[in-house]
This record gives sequence, C-alpha cells and structure tokens, in this order.
Amino acid sequence: MSHQITVQPSGRQFAAESGETILDAALRQGFTMPYGCKDGACGSCKGKVLAGAVDHGKAQPHALKDDEKAAGMALFCCAKAQSDLTLECKQLTSATDIQVKTLPSRIEKLERLAPDVIEMHLRLPASERLQFLAGQYIDILLKDGKRRSYSLANAPHDDAFLQLHIRHVPGGLFTGQVFSTLKVRDILRFNGPHGGFYLREDSDKPMILLAGGTGFAPIKAIVEHAIAEKCQRPMHIYWGAKARVDLYQNSLPERWAAENAHISYIPVLSEPAAGDDWSGRTGFVHRAVVDDFPDLSAHQVYACGAPVMIDAARGDFVKLCKLPEEEFFADAFTFSTS
Repeated sequence: MSHQITVQPSGRQFAAESGETILDAALRQGFTMPYGCKDGACGSCKGKVLAGAVDHGKAQPHALKDDEKAAGMALFCCAKAQSDLTLECKQLTSATDIQVKTLPSRIEKLERLAPDVIEMHLRLPASERLQFLAGQYIDILLKDGKRRSYSLANAPHDDAFLQLHIRHVPGGLFTGQVFSTLKVRDILRFNGPHGGFYLREDSDKPMILLAGGTGFAPIKAIVEHAIAEKCQRPMHIYWGAKARVDLYQNSLPERWAAENAHISYIPVLSEPAAGDDWSGRTGFVHRAVVDDFPDLSAHQVYACGAPVMIDAARGDFVKLCKLPEEEFFADAFTFSTS
C-alpha cells in the first residue's frame, strides 16, 4: 500500500510505498530533501509532520528528542508513512543549500568503458552520504595537496556509490594512477560537492544538453534525475566525440530516447574511424545544434566539455540562435599534468 505525501511550502507531492522511508521515497522520485547520514544519527533530514502519522523507525534519541517527536518532528531518513502525510520541509534547489564535505571513500569498482575512459565507483563510509545536485562535481584530494575535479555521473537519488568518468590524460598525475596502479578497495579522499552546473528545476523551458567526450558524465546525471522526477520538459541530447568508440555509453541515451517521447538523442562524430561504418552526423557537435535549432530564444542549454567547445557553443548559440545569455549553463573540463 502506498501513501501520498505532500511537502510544504512547495506543494510538491510524491508517493511512499509500504516499508519505505520518506527520504528514500523522495529521492527515488527526484525530490531533493536535505539529508546527511541516512541512518537516523545526524538530524540533517529533520522536518515537521503537519498532518498524518509516521513510524519513527530507528531515529536515535540524540538526533530526535522526545519533546521534538511530541511537537510533530521526524527524521525523514528513518520515518515511514502510516497514512497520507503533509510535511514541512525545504526543497534543495541551489548549490548554496548544500553542505560541502571532505570525506574518505573506497574504490568499489573500476570499469574500462573505452580504451581511455574508466568509470570509477566510490563507496562512502556507512555513516555518510553526499548530498548534491545533478550536474555538480567533486575534487579528488591528492597527497601533495593538489586537486583533480570530476563531475558526478550518477543522479542524486542513486547515491549508493559516487560514479566518475575518468579519461586518461597522457602524463596526468592522477589519471596515470587510475589507469595503472589504483585498484579496488584503495582509499581516496574528496571534497564536494561543487559547481553551479546543475539542473534549474524552476524552469519549464525545453533543454539542449550538449556533451563533449566525458562531459557526458554530468549530462547523464541531469537526465537521470529529470527522468526520476518525471520531468516532461523536452530534452535534446547532443553528444560529440572523435570516433564511435568514444561514445562509451552510447546505448544509454539511445534507451532514454526510445523509452521517453520527450527525449531525443543525436550523437555527432568529428573524425569517424575507418571501421566505424558511421552514417550519423559529423563535424562539431555544437554546429549540429545550430543546424537543428536556429532559434533557441525559448530554450535552456546545459553544456559540458572542453573549453574550446564551450566557448564556441556559447558564442554561436547567443549570436546566431538568439539564446538568452543567462540560459546558457556550462562546465568546462580542463586537464592538467602537473
């Protein structure tokens, strides 16, 4: 049996299944509540039950005192609905709403997605979770004090592991380790989340989602978050790469487009290999957008990739396609060997 949950002051609604915590139900459906440990210990997810009844579950006494329970407060990470509920809770819609943390993590998985791309899964300590907005990034903290930034490829509701798409940079200080010496169960420290590149959920405008290479990672997070949230805004995904092998998760956006009428996917190769047998679009990926959308005046654009791609896209979209400058959101990937 499911229960309808209404959250004030936003008025947003979602359903919680029997035995499911309020927080898990919210995250599963793309509603971003504040939370921390997800274990009833930190109190970050505390909110008020305005109407209805809950089972408080494993809420720890120091995080939810008896007088708070009597006043209608609950820890949403462990509370379960026993009826339809009305809650009072803030929805996170801005990067400034989220706490930046420095945490240890253990490498759970290293999977080669392409000859020069590895997907890394990081497991956090059992008592910790990282809250973030779809599209943000973390900094891997190296032993010499240097940092390497990587976008989170997973959506906020899918936070059992943090997913990173790491491209090998010849001579790269960190990527050299990723492709040679790092192994499952090794420990890495990181700081995050960071960045102003995230889905603006207060808009109903159609979206152009432009990725170059591993810039697909935050675009993946944004799309998966939007799907979980049942967002029906049109989403047009353009993924640019050199050759077919560089579209390292091509079947994923193909599936999104096949299963969702409001999502389209256009891969673009700049230099198809001789054996690619490529009949799709070629050239610069942002120029494919210009050709398809000569008028972007009513759109939002989310672009992630190399700085040269970002700069070219911003210039052409604004100048040629009438995109309002404030509707261009970008994350430029830069690479360092020092």
